[in-house]
Amino acid sequence: MKIAVITDSATYLTPEQAAQYQIHVLSIPILWGNETLRDMIDINQVQFYERLRTDKVLPTTSQPSIGETEELVTKLVAEGYEAVIMPVISSGISSFYQNLTAYAEREQRIKIYPFDTHITCAGTAYAALLAGKMALAGEAPEKIMQALYDLRETTHVLFMVDDLEHLRRTGRLSNASSFVAGLLKIKPILGMDVDHTGKGEISAIAKERQATRAYEWIATHFGEAIKDKDYPIRATVFDANAPKVKQEWIDDLSKRYPNVTFEGSIIGPVVGVHTGENAMAFIWARDWDKM
Repeated sequence: MKIAVITDSATYLTPEQAAQYQIHVLSIPILWGNETLRDMIDINQVQFYERLRTDKVLPTTSQPSIGETEELVTKLVAEGYEAVIMPVISSGISSFYQNLTAYAEREQRIKIYPFDTHITCAGTAYAALLAGKMALAGEAPEKIMQALYDLRETTHVLFMVDDLEHLRRTGRLSNASSFVAGLLKIKPILGMDVDHTGKGEISAIAKERQATRAYEWIATHFGEAIKDKDYPIRATVFDANAPKVKQEWIDDLSKRYPNVTFEGSIIGPVVGVHTGENAMAFIWARDWDKM
């Protein structure tokens, strides 16, 4: 069976990764004043954060249009594909998954399998890469979907932001009202309910007085979380225009946990709308490339 994989631009896959695993990427729109900018096409990471610092108008985000999705599906049908696996951004922070599910139910030409990753950025990238690898290997759609569910059960994220205002402004922080008070000179640590009963909403889970202490909390928590795991771990550190700090995290974590595969990625424009500049994040899961 010929199976395609489609994901969204908030994975921040490199062009090389997308090409290697034949993954199609739908760009998420950024609404900035009267402009609609396509994530990583019309505006890249550096351009976005430079403008965010200076523009008096703050951006918001939309979602890939179902019309654009249908246009891509039409192309895939013409190319002989029989099924489409679609791991996408968490339904806890975007309505794209719900709209995609409704579209999949009425699409008669090809079977579409939407998958709610309950996460974004590298977490969704892990799912897309696993799906791409398995599709190229000729695995059945049902087997790929089960592998995605299994991967999601092992996926976790911790991140910290310079300030919660962007998450509060865009309505992406589930417990904002109980956490925002008293945050002067506080570094909040946030997470997402990826593997449990939630749907991947963002919540504040801890706070420290300094960035170095917040990082130590994250690094220590990671060590505790993986110490009894009997499968290989892959972890990604990603930054909102703070590449030096990202490399410092990767270097230190690699020394502390030499059995883990560490790599870097970015918090690009569409996610940066909600985190602001200088946010740092850390996602880990069972290594998708060894499943």
